[in-house]
Amino acid sequence: MTADKKQLVHRILLVDDDESLLKLLTLRLKTAGYEVETTLNSEEAIAQLPLFQPHLVVTDLRMGKMNGMQLCEKIQEKYQTLPIIILTAHGTIKEAVTATRQGVFGFLSKPFDSKELLEQIKKALEMKGAYQYDEHKEMNEEWRDNIITRSPLMNDLLRDLRSLSQGDASIFIHGESGTGKELIAQAVHNASPRKKHPFVAVNCSAIPEDLLESELFGHRKGAFTGALEDHKGLFQIADKGTLFLDEIGDMSPAFQVKLLRALQEQQIRPVGSNKIIPVNVRIVTASHRDLEKLVADENFRMDLYYRINVVTLKLPKLSDRREDIPLLVNHFISNPTLNYNSKVKGFSNDAMEMLMSYDWPGNVRHLKNVIEQVSAFSTTPIIPVKLVEKALREKPASIHSFKEAKQDFERQYLTQLLHMVNGNVAQAARLAKRNRTEFYKLLKRHLIEPANFKNKS
Repeated sequence: MTADKKQLVHRILLVDDDESLLKLLTLRLKTAGYEVETTLNSEEAIAQLPLFQPHLVVTDLRMGKMNGMQLCEKIQEKYQTLPIIILTAHGTIKEAVTATRQGVFGFLSKPFDSKELLEQIKKALEMKGAYQYDEHKEMNEEWRDNIITRSPLMNDLLRDLRSLSQGDASIFIHGESGTGKELIAQAVHNASPRKKHPFVAVNCSAIPEDLLESELFGHRKGAFTGALEDHKGLFQIADKGTLFLDEIGDMSPAFQVKLLRALQEQQIRPVGSNKIIPVNVRIVTASHRDLEKLVADENFRMDLYYRINVVTLKLPKLSDRREDIPLLVNHFISNPTLNYNSKVKGFSNDAMEMLMSYDWPGNVRHLKNVIEQVSAFSTTPIIPVKLVEKALREKPASIHSFKEAKQDFERQYLTQLLHMVNGNVAQAARLAKRNRTEFYKLLKRHLIEPANFKNKS
């Protein structure tokens, strides 16, 4: 593929309150082969990010309520690998240094040279790996074949994953049970230069502690009772590939020391052997537990935590990506190994609505189990809502209307403010940037009595 064809897939978001400059920049960037979206302020830009999914953001520094640096901070909270270039007519050395320290790729002063801007854009895309693949094509490539999604949250995560997979940094995957941590670990391996070598997964909580060392490092014949022959450990089996340690938070403190040494020295010693064996593996770990809390409670070694947690990928709950539920349901229904009733072709509208509104405490694994169950029991091609109700065994949680969600937010916000100021309405109104009369009306609407917050921290 030529460089020009690669540029056609690159999307650039322009943010500037100068409409004439936006038109000029749009023309130049489109002529260079980029797809362009424009916004007049930072607030619009934030709303466009999950929709347009740009490869690069070019923003003005001085704008209305939220300036370019504040926009950068907001972007980096959620899109850590998205490169940003700042343009400004008020640029200073100090601002440029601050911008680059905060992760901004480039800083150009207006009037800027178009060739210099295009060169900065090209370098930013190259450094972030955007020139390595056509993202739309990659949506259908093998490395992510087993991940069924159209969720912006998941696609953002997969974009980060694709970039991180090119190196060897240890990755920690945090997510609730059933969110698909092993699938993500497999995708890291499949997208990496190690993909032709083994991917080995082990659930640390499923192996008794006294056998975990033998399972990971191997053992020699006669090393212990029952060791009837030499056994190659999973580190050796995964050599030159990827080793996925699931539920690492359940690993005992005693074995954490042994694992840390193996990772630091990149070598292992099988149980019952004096021979040191070098290993070359990419480590990916996962847990549904909060490792930071385990470290704070001294139940997980801090040095091991920082060794395995160079980068964290946080998997969203299924209830945070409800738009994926119909896709997953259709995938499970159409898969003959999961659908035990070939007559079943789909769900009634009411049944699908119930599936989409349920909270799914067990996430995708829970959904898969329910689909298998209702498919097995269904006597009709279209599964009725009553069968889903029976499988869920409880009333599904309803999705709040916009009005209800707004009311809930207002109530929580007002309550939090009054707690902060010990019921002082005048101070709370100032913090909320509302006049006192309007603030009292809000309190009355939500039946909140300021006196109840007096002398409370």
